[in-house]
Amino acid sequence: MQRRILSTTATSPITKQGGLPGKRPPKGPRTKQPSRTNQPPQEDKGVMQCIAYATADQYHLPTLCHDLISHGYAEITDLPRDAANVLVVGTEMASKPNDQAMIFFFRHREGSVVFWNVEDKTMKHVMRILENHEIQPYEVALVHWENEEINYTIGEGSSKLHHGNILLNSELDLEQVVLEKFAFSNALSLSVKLAIWEVSLDNFVESIQSIPEMLKSGKRVKLSRAEVMQKIGELFALRHRINLSSDLLITPDFYWDRENLEQLYDKTCQFLSINRRVKVMNEKLQHCTELTDLMRNHLSEKHGLRLEWMIVILITIEVMFELARVVF
Repeated sequence: MQRRILSTTATSPITKQGGLPGKRPPKGPRTKQPSRTNQPPQEDKGVMQCIAYATADQYHLPTLCHDLISHGYAEITDLPRDAANVLVVGTEMASKPNDQAMIFFFRHREGSVVFWNVEDKTMKHVMRILENHEIQPYEVALVHWENEEINYTIGEGSSKLHHGNILLNSELDLEQVVLEKFAFSNALSLSVKLAIWEVSLDNFVESIQSIPEMLKSGKRVKLSRAEVMQKIGELFALRHRINLSSDLLITPDFYWDRENLEQLYDKTCQFLSINRRVKVMNEKLQHCTELTDLMRNHLSEKHGLRLEWMIVILITIEVMFELARVVF
């Protein structure tokens, strides 16, 4: 079987390698209901499901590919060279016979997986294999909570996203089908990754929500300078991921000379409200930045005041010694 060479260039420091023993700890249920999960079952036999999960910061695709092939999955090599950092595999374990079961693994920046018409048992099997190749994995409960589900069918006419459902053109060959599924999957992978970052920001806001009230009431801020700098680092790391190291603000170069795929990608991003969610996140990040700057300035003023008092005390002591020397 011919295998495609995949790019492994990383854009962020890797602090933990995938494949380490031990499973991720579960997390308690969250109160916020996801936007497109737990959809009512479809009675139409022609309706299939496309499901996306963000499970880690990144994947190690070369070893993942080898592991999947050893378990009976087949790599699909119909993607162009400029669609690097993506692994596409097929399986015979389809949920419905209307379409081939296909799985997209996005390593670079997204760390997400998208299943097309894959049966539940096979999805769970793939997720277990994937755990051994994840870099900085997320909590299991969070992964399954912040997923995206879209129904799709195969029929006549151009492929499109209409009323929240994907229609794939039945007259396309395999190469074109893979490219169009890639465009839809790319947008879905961004959405689930953004959902993970939204949770991270919510947790950060929760960790500092008591500080404005403390400042308002004149109470002492119970954070050391090191802790404040750590909060600032967390904030800027999240801001960097969203605005600089992801494709949330721009259309990937892959779509520049593929107008039909770009339309599918943009339409899906619009349906998933990615631009609006990024805008809201940046507004929250700006507010958090202002608050952390206020905390840092407050601690700097306290430190400066402490130094001034130390200088005053030292001068007083020196004057007292001089007076004692003159008197005695």
